[in-house]
Formats: sequence, structure tokens, C-alpha cells
Amino acid sequence: MADNRETEAKKVRIRELIAKLNEASRAYYDEAQEIMTNFEYDALYDELGALEEETGYRPEDSPSINVGYQVSTALPKERHASRMLSLDKTKDREHLKSWLGDHEGLLSWKLDGLTVVLTYENGELSKAVTRGNGEIGEVITDNARVFTNVPESIPHKGTTVVRGEAVIKYSDFEKINSQIDDADAKYKNPRNLCSGSVRQLDSRITAERNVNFFAFTLSSAEDVDFGGSRRRQMEWMKEQGFDVVHYEMVDGGDLLETIDKYEAAIAGFDVPSDGLVLTLEDLEYAATLGTTAKFPRDSMAFKWRDQEAETTLMEIEWSPSRTGLLNPIAVFQPVELEGTTVSRASVHNLNIMEDLELGIGDRIKVYKANMIIPQIADNITRSGKAQIPDKCPVCGGRTEVRADGGTKTLVCTNPDCVAKKVKRFSLFVSRDAMNIEGLSESTLLKLMGLGLIHGFPDIFRLEQHREEIASMEGFGEKSADNLINAIEKARNTRPERILAGLGIPGIGVATAGVIARHCHGSWDRIIKLSGEELSSINGIGPVLANEYEAFFADEGNMAMVKELSSLLRIDESVEDRGSLLQDKVFVITGSLEHFENRDAMKAAIQAQGGRVSGSVSGKTDYLITNDPGSGSSKNRKAQELGVKIITEEEAMELMGRP
Repeated sequence: MADNRETEAKKVRIRELIAKLNEASRAYYDEAQEIMTNFEYDALYDELGALEEETGYRPEDSPSINVGYQVSTALPKERHASRMLSLDKTKDREHLKSWLGDHEGLLSWKLDGLTVVLTYENGELSKAVTRGNGEIGEVITDNARVFTNVPESIPHKGTTVVRGEAVIKYSDFEKINSQIDDADAKYKNPRNLCSGSVRQLDSRITAERNVNFFAFTLSSAEDVDFGGSRRRQMEWMKEQGFDVVHYEMVDGGDLLETIDKYEAAIAGFDVPSDGLVLTLEDLEYAATLGTTAKFPRDSMAFKWRDQEAETTLMEIEWSPSRTGLLNPIAVFQPVELEGTTVSRASVHNLNIMEDLELGIGDRIKVYKANMIIPQIADNITRSGKAQIPDKCPVCGGRTEVRADGGTKTLVCTNPDCVAKKVKRFSLFVSRDAMNIEGLSESTLLKLMGLGLIHGFPDIFRLEQHREEIASMEGFGEKSADNLINAIEKARNTRPERILAGLGIPGIGVATAGVIARHCHGSWDRIIKLSGEELSSINGIGPVLANEYEAFFADEGNMAMVKELSSLLRIDESVEDRGSLLQDKVFVITGSLEHFENRDAMKAAIQAQGGRVSGSVSGKTDYLITNDPGSGSSKNRKAQELGVKIITEEEAMELMGRP
């Protein structure tokens, strides 16, 4: 009888674990939200697997059976020709070596994105489908066409099916995430941002997000013989124009050494990865192994064994976002992890904070997820004494706990909170305005969270807070000095730069230059212009003139502008309009690195007498792209017409800009 009770108790625990893990998967895959850490998920998953093995009780909705996520978007659905399985995994290097035995294998990065299957008919991309739950995926063909590096056509004319991972690189993550409405609420890492980008209903949004595709498996290639070699398949995919995940040929003799090489490289690897994949080279032998209910037997995933450290929680900071969210950040006594010193970790949301029962002074265990991102693994003390603030640290406004889809978050209810207007500050410090290097949107939000920035003038007083800046996440003594020096350099400025940065509706870089020249560089005259005089300037209509006049008529705005002016050294000499690009026609495509957006680059071209068109034609002189080798339609059109293709930096050289 006691044994039966114990078995029933284990079955109850199994059902509890399944419910909790499925809820976490739904939030992570379908809503791009994290309600538990990777560490906690893996621990619960391992507990579930052990209990299912022990009892033989494995319900049909168990994540140990199911693959991927349930498809619930409005995208079209399609059943895969064969079920797409996940990979069995290990963190034990010797186990991986034993699994390989005396065979050869391909060791590659295990990329952390969204698996996509591409089908080509007669050499043309005909279909793209996500993995979904392994049986049914979402059709994303139009979105795949605008991935940065997916070839629209390939040399092979037979039916070709390629599997790969859609990813967003770390270097693009901060830049792209800051440009997406409500991204702070939806995306916490590149993988979630990628998932939301790939599964858009509007492919124009996907096109803006720099999604890359790395092929990792050739499912089929009609009438092509690879001699039973997986390596030949990988090389063939490269020849067809695909970017293939980096791999190394290994055997039992050099496997462990090769893993060490990957581990040494991961800190500088720009593509999100959560481990490695080892796949058998011999396709004929691999085919004889078959599969389990969930895993193929010809491949094994290797996940990094997380290095943990024990430390003391010192405080919880509440980092603001431009959507009003206040995200908890754990600050703890510094510890060494994976070769670097860490002292902070995002807690993501109130669910995780409550589950960990955090309190100041608690002893906690921390680790780096995928050897990169600091996370809290466990709380030893579990005092649960952490206080949720009732006032916003930025504006002092009332805060409120909200639950959205089961995820609890803290928000500032003040519609005028400065943090919600961080885009205005991003514009103010941008290259074509005050040009302050090192003040990204994320850094501005950190400074706001510490109460160091409330208005534009505060930026030019940040040298008074050097020590606080040096202690911020991602900063140090050198970074703080670099920022202070960049701000000092930006004090020397021109009227059109200040005007372009104030955020007056309709007053961009080019228009600010026109107004400054009209006023012969006089800042005092610029801020006192009447709407009537503005309307007399060529290219400025009555609506823009009214917006301009209303901005400076506001007493608060004018007080801020005068305070700001007192902190700057304004060069009021008149600059003549340039002619370096006189009558040259440009087309801009793809993402930019040096200009805030295409409008800013367009203004810079126009300032030197050039013109910007939206499409490539016989009249185009230059196509500007940071990816000259791309197979995009504009690149192909430029090549067909003999239009010169140049990079953003080459265009800047033509403008005479450093």
C-alpha cells in the first residue's frame, strides 16, 4: 500500500512538472517571454525525465515526448513530410566521446534561434516552414525571402530541401531591439527577438530585423550523389550559396581538443549558441540507427556545463524601459565566472523574482547561461524580503504590478515619465545631432534609472557622477572616462546640430541646416523665429512652422533650451552648402551602422548636393549597402545595370565625412 501511495505521489509530481514546463515553453516560444530561467527549466526537465523513467508513467503532453512549440499564430500551417525531432543532449564530454566511438563526426555550433525548412523547386525558393511542434509548422515563405542571406535562387534545378537556423546576431540585437515598439516587454534575448521577427504576418517588419539563416542539414537534393558523406553535403550547400554553420571534422582522438577550441571561441562568437552538435559523418551508417520517439540516433547535442559561484545579493535595481516596464536587476558581490568578473544579473520579471524568493543579503548561486549571460541559478537563503517599489526610480510616479498572459511585471503609470521618452534622448545624442559616442538607448535608460538624467542639460553634467557611471553594468573606469570625454567633445557644436536634436516635429537634419543658414548661424535668432518668417523659407510649410513656433513658445521648453545653451560652446559661423555629391543619384538599402536611419543619411547626401531615390534605375549613380554580396533585388538590379555598389563608409568618404 505504501508503495502505491508513493507511486501516486510521483505521478502527481509528474503532472505538476509537465504543467509548469509546458507553460514556460508556451511563454518562451509563442509569446517570447521568460517566466523561468534556463537553469530552472533544465533542472525541472531532468527531474521529470527521472520520474517518468522510474514510474513508466509518461503522459502524452509531456515535453519529454513533444518537440518545439504549439503553433498558435495566424500564419498558414503545414504538416512536415516527416516529423522533425529534437536532439538528445549531454553535458559530459566523455559521454559524447563514448557516443562517437570509432566513427568520424561533424562538430558544429548549436545555434540558438528558430529552425526553418527551405524548399527549392527548379532552383527557386518555393516554400519556407518553421519547425513548430515537429509535426506542424508555420509557412513563412515571404518572410524567408527577406532574410539577410537566404538565396532566392540556387544553381541546382532539382527539388532541394535545406534545414537551418534563423538567428539574430548579438551585434544586431541591441540596435534592432531598440527600434521595435514594445520590444522591452516582448524580447529579452536575441532568440526571442528572432522568433518574433521570423513569425511576423508583415514581411516588411521581418526585413528590418537583420535575420540570418545558417544551414545545418541537407534533407534532400534530387539526383545528387554525395557518396554517403555528410561533409560533402555541407560543402555542396555552400556551393549553392547558403551560409553553412561552422563545423569541424572530428574523431575520438581530437574530439575533446576541438570542444576546447569552441569553448575558447564562444566569448567572441557573434551568433547566439547554446552548445554544440555532433553528427555522424557516414550517412549510410547513420541511416541504420533509426530514431527514438523524440531523438534521432545519429546526432547528439552537447551543452556547456555551467560554472556556478556563490555570492551575496546586495540590492535589486529597477531598470526602466521606454514602454514603462521596470525590470529587476540583481546586484551582488562580484564573482569570477568563465574568466570574467560579474556583479549583476537580470531577473527578467516578478514571476522569477518571486520563485527565487529573493531578499537583500541572501546567499545566491549565479552562473552564465550559454557561458555568456549572467543568471541566478538558485537562492540558498530564500528570505523573500525584496521590496517591490511603489514609486518609479526615474520620475517618482506611482508603480503598478500587472499580469499579462501569466507574466507579472512592474510598470510606471506616469505617462510623462522621462524613461518613456528615451527616443527623444537617443535622437538628441545621435550622430547627426549632438554626436555623443557611447550613449546608446540602453545606457541612457541605465542613467535614467539611477536618477542622473531627467532632461537634455543633465547629460552635460554627467562628469559629476563619474564614479556612479563607472560602477554601472557594462562599464568600468575606462568606459566612464570615454563617455565623459565624448560629452566634453560634444560641447563644441553648431546651431543646426542642437536644433536637429531637440525633437521638434518635422525638423530633421536637412531642415535644421536650412533654418540655420537662413538665420546666418545665430542661435538666438533661431530660437526666436516666428511662424510667419519660417513659412517664408523655401520647403517649410505652415504645419511645420506652427509646430516649431509652439515648441519655443512653451515656457518649459524655452527654459530647458536656455539652460542647455549655457552648457555648450556654440559655433555660429555659417557653413556653405557642399557640392561634393552634386547631381549624383543614390539608393540606400539594408541596415546602417553610422547613421541613425536612412533619413539621416539622406539628409547628409542632400547637404552635399546629391539626391536619393527609392529604387535602382539607369539614372542611379550609386547603390549604398553594407552587404555588397547580398542577393537582394536591389543588389541584383544594380549589377544588371552596371550601377556602382558602395558601402556606407565609402559613401561617407564621398561626402568628405570621417
